[in-house]
Amino acid sequence: MEAIILNIFSAETIFGLDLFDKEDFIKLIIRFLFNFTVIIILIRLIYYPSAKRKDYLFTYFIVSSVVFLICFMLDNVKLELGLALGLFAIFGIIRYRTSQIPIKEMTYLFLVIGISVVNALANKKISYTEILLTNFFVILITLTLGKFSRLRHVSRKRVIYEKIDLIKPEKRQELIADLEERTGLKIIRVEVGRIDFMRDIARLRIYYYEGEGVINLANGERF
Repeated sequence: MEAIILNIFSAETIFGLDLFDKEDFIKLIIRFLFNFTVIIILIRLIYYPSAKRKDYLFTYFIVSSVVFLICFMLDNVKLELGLALGLFAIFGIIRYRTSQIPIKEMTYLFLVIGISVVNALANKKISYTEILLTNFFVILITLTLGKFSRLRHVSRKRVIYEKIDLIKPEKRQELIADLEERTGLKIIRVEVGRIDFMRDIARLRIYYYEGEGVINLANGERF
């Protein structure tokens, strides 16, 4: 038994696989740590301070790590470009059926997948300077555009309104005042859609600055 164990540990391969490849091992560790550092900057330092969504932190780090390791391992078995793009597309259209992912979170998911694929599949034709610049540009663009996303922008909601006597043009200010009192939002303007005189209701679209007010309105039907 002792001889068998010694033979196993002294062998260069086991069942056709190399027992240890120093060059590939070091490359894996360095690239993984580099990729993980970039993801920390993108997600923990850029995304989280503005979004405050802890539930997505775990997802982003896990997805990034798994995608990187898969691509790195497949690259060592001569992964074809078509298969790489197919794998990227599959991960890029991930949809969690438990809840709908907001567009911002979906963008960051695409971002961590993309940067992980780039860092894993970079070959000898690409220098480390190019890899560093690629990651730096991604971080810089994300940081720059992230500042613009914090600016005030107009959002809209659809509501069903029962006081149709206030939808007249001459009573527009009274309509806005009533909606502001009910919703707690600072309304910029109101658009009147379909009017149902049989049920005395009207479908309105209200516009307001996002972040003002604390009430969430359920979207009504389309106009």
